[in-house]
Amino acid sequence: MNALTVGVIGAGRVGAVLGAALSAAGHRVVAAAAVSAASRERVARLLPDAAILPADDVARAASDLLLLAVPDDALAAVVAGLDSTGALRPGQVVAHTSGAHGLAVLGDVNGMALHPAMTFTGADSDLDRLPGIAWGVTTPDRAFATRLVADLGGVPEWVAEDSRPLYHAALAHGANHLVTLVNEAADLLRAAGVEQPGRVLEPLLTAALDNALRMGDAALTGPVSRGDAGTVAKHLGRMPAEAIPAYLAMARRTADRAIASGRLRPHDAEALLEILYRAKVGSPA
Repeated sequence: MNALTVGVIGAGRVGAVLGAALSAAGHRVVAAAAVSAASRERVARLLPDAAILPADDVARAASDLLLLAVPDDALAAVVAGLDSTGALRPGQVVAHTSGAHGLAVLGDVNGMALHPAMTFTGADSDLDRLPGIAWGVTTPDRAFATRLVADLGGVPEWVAEDSRPLYHAALAHGANHLVTLVNEAADLLRAAGVEQPGRVLEPLLTAALDNALRMGDAALTGPVSRGDAGTVAKHLGRMPAEAIPAYLAMARRTADRAIASGRLRPHDAEALLEILYRAKVGSPA
């Protein structure tokens, strides 16, 4: 793809990194909007050739591609504001990085939803994670999007407009909740006297993730998948109260999937499901 003149509005963890990736691909990132001290530092570090300008001026400078990396709930107002001030121009492509939104949030503005399926910290090391990732794309111009994603080293996954919320829910459920789940497990290990939970969890969780991605529900192991009601009852008897609701929700969903996949016979699940039900409603075991 010929070099594009690019502007970035929202130099947070995502915007600054994607701007740097576009620059590394040969595009000209000429301006960025950055309000906080942290955002300004990211621009200075990752986009040293970009001028820090107000959002309207960034949009005017981005003659080819304007990247909007702002919070989901702010996106519609940002687009409307830029449009109302005449900062957007014909022929310019406006791409937002929201996973949950598609094209509707852009109104009549020419653009695309361009969401990287990756977690970001805003560090330089994020750039090393981009090659090979999937991008959830919604656009009428698939040819342009394909070339742009290829420049970023990724692969487009075409997501229909009305499927954007479900697409984003899948990623949030898998990645964001995974962080919570891992930290919950680490807290329980500390409570059990384990000084370095990460050392215990890393090989176990790495293997579990690899197995799940390769084998699906066939990767299920542990007491729930075996219907070991007594073991689950012991877990519930020793866990702190604040950890129990999440454990119950995941245990019940795990049991449902184990039964549906044939790994746990309904008859063998009866005692387990009774334990989970009683714990949920607060009944004595």
